[in-house]
Amino acid sequence: MTSLRVLTGITTTGTPHLGNYVGAIRPAVAASLKSGTESFYFLADYHALIKCEDPLRIQRSTLEIAASWLAAGLDPQRVFFYRQSDIPEIPELTWLLACVTGKGLLNRAHAYKASVDKNTAAGTEPDTDVTAGLFMYPVLMAADILMFKSHKIPVGRDQIQHIEMARDMASSFNHLYGEHFVLPEAAIEESVATLPGLDGRKMSKSYDNTIPLFAPREQLRRLIAGIVTDSRAPGEPKDTEGSALFQLYQAFASAEETSALRQAYADGIAWGDAKQVLFERIDREVAPMRARYEALVADPAGMETLLLAGAAKARQLATPFMAELRQAVGLRRLNAVAASGTPATAGRSASPPAFKQYREKDGQFYFKLVDAKGRLLLQSAGFASPRDAGKAIARLQDEGETALAALAGQLAPVEGVLPEDLSMALQALKDAGNA
Repeated sequence: MTSLRVLTGITTTGTPHLGNYVGAIRPAVAASLKSGTESFYFLADYHALIKCEDPLRIQRSTLEIAASWLAAGLDPQRVFFYRQSDIPEIPELTWLLACVTGKGLLNRAHAYKASVDKNTAAGTEPDTDVTAGLFMYPVLMAADILMFKSHKIPVGRDQIQHIEMARDMASSFNHLYGEHFVLPEAAIEESVATLPGLDGRKMSKSYDNTIPLFAPREQLRRLIAGIVTDSRAPGEPKDTEGSALFQLYQAFASAEETSALRQAYADGIAWGDAKQVLFERIDREVAPMRARYEALVADPAGMETLLLAGAAKARQLATPFMAELRQAVGLRRLNAVAASGTPATAGRSASPPAFKQYREKDGQFYFKLVDAKGRLLLQSAGFASPRDAGKAIARLQDEGETALAALAGQLAPVEGVLPEDLSMALQALKDAGNA
């Protein structure tokens, strides 16, 4: 295995737009060219089933997204490029992970909690319209990541929790059955570009304000002509700050080109002329890719062959690893004698519960105490800094149960946890620290 494995999934529910290209596709393609890195890119069509009930849309989106990545320069010979549903080991691993994952862990997933909160606010049953697929989404995502022993997972901040959950699941499995999984880490790119759409808001399918990445040339021209601007007339100086036109241009242009347009704004360039400049700059970069994209989309049979080849390449890793995991959990041939005549539980680690520290979307720092199976035993409230959270953890580790009363205002109750369970866990941590 190479020194670093990076994995990225793309859900097949829509047509890629300029924002997807600048924020994800272009930087990922550049990253795939780095030496010493194995890159995994997959079309997350199982995930799409959670969000979309239109089979034709999922099929079409799979073709369009695959073609977009290849047209943008992704080389399937250099990377692992495959369709999720072509790897049968992934749903099997999902089940193995589900069997070591506490329901309490999944109860805290952001997407599930958001659905429950929405239903509660509406006065309906908490789980109204919540599918098991939505609830189990973090387990499937963990299987995607853990199957290929990925080290780094490029995600937005709203996805950090899923990486932490994958780590929890991997740790639980490793504790029970031996060290099989690599614990992944989230790779947060602070400078990921977020492009404005036609109305100035973030470019998003949810706002219906996107510019398709490979729109035909004249359609691209019309869409750019429709970008919202202010009422300043030709000759009046214009602000680059807050200008959707300028932000879009900057995402494609060189520093010199951007400087020239900034001066043109100061000199009072007409909005129509600015839009023409933007159109020409985007089309210059997209046009060669568009021709490649159109050829790929016109040949779905060829794309199918390419994806199946990618799946075969990925399964060269997944199939033997799955055999290893099946052996570990006891899904064995009856005529195969285990190397050890003792039960599998005899080899389990006696490691104590563990604290896990993390940051939530509210900017606060939290920690939790979980047992070896990932069951939540103790949950903190938010801290202003990781140092403050660390001090509380250190006190619990040093003082054990006696620190609970002093920290009561910084701890949140956990439903279903018996006081004696928490007491034993804290004592185990204290003993481990004194050993």
